[in-house]
Amino acid sequence: MNDYIISVLLGIVEGLTEFLPVSSTAHLRISEALLHLNLTDPYWKMYTIVIQLGAILALLLVFTGRIIEFFRTFPEGEEHNRTIWNHPLTLTMVAFVCTAIPAFLLTKTIGKHLESLTVMAWSLLIGGIVMWAVDSWSTRGEPHTSHVEQMSLGQAIWIGLCQVLSAVFPGTSRSMSTIAAGQIVGMSRPAALEFSFLVSIPTMIAATGYDLLKTLHPKHAEGADAIAPLVMTGHGWIVLTIGFVVSFVVALGVVEWFLQWVRKHGFVPFAVYRIIVGILLLVLGAKLAGS
Repeated sequence: MNDYIISVLLGIVEGLTEFLPVSSTAHLRISEALLHLNLTDPYWKMYTIVIQLGAILALLLVFTGRIIEFFRTFPEGEEHNRTIWNHPLTLTMVAFVCTAIPAFLLTKTIGKHLESLTVMAWSLLIGGIVMWAVDSWSTRGEPHTSHVEQMSLGQAIWIGLCQVLSAVFPGTSRSMSTIAAGQIVGMSRPAALEFSFLVSIPTMIAATGYDLLKTLHPKHAEGADAIAPLVMTGHGWIVLTIGFVVSFVVALGVVEWFLQWVRKHGFVPFAVYRIIVGILLLVLGAKLAGS
């Protein structure tokens, strides 16, 4: 298949799945297997990392106004009832640190699971069941945290620690782990989703930056993970640019749509989808891996 078409398809997959609670990592891995891409090829390793930056840029664009408002009201908050310890900006960074430190310490474990379709299948399946159960349970009563501005330090720490699961077990999904974690501690669906998006900004920037550095810089990678030297041709730059732009445009639409969807509907359809894909992957995983 033409590299340009492949890049468009992968850009669509990344943009569609990065912020939905269905795992972009698993969907990219499945797509690469279906498209018969060589996952040991240094170019495609780098490509998969870079197109995530397009999705991150889309999220930053959507939340620019919200982030500016947070900086403007720091540390008292919009209603002047916050402190430096529980302002949304502080809570976002607390959650990020609670994710980053354990994830960094577990780097070797994460590396072992990164390409495993079996791990992704079980993560999709179990995560779907958990998400369905939590979403159904949380709707039985009124949430006591309706807005991000009402969050506590303890909630942020809990969400950050739960997000580590998505790093250790590819297929879990950052969005799923943070949304479900937020609902468990009494956050409304919109509040849990908004904080999931907010904490994903520093998390994704750090994770993508670290992966790119580890992959491209010989001092930070050895063996199969190293891409040194990597010679970029004009064709390679065009393919990469296509994937980046498509990922950005699609993610921009998905984030806006998802924010509106959650205000009227729950997360059950995504949970059901995860369960179906997880089961199919368990059944067909060996065949896909062999392809």
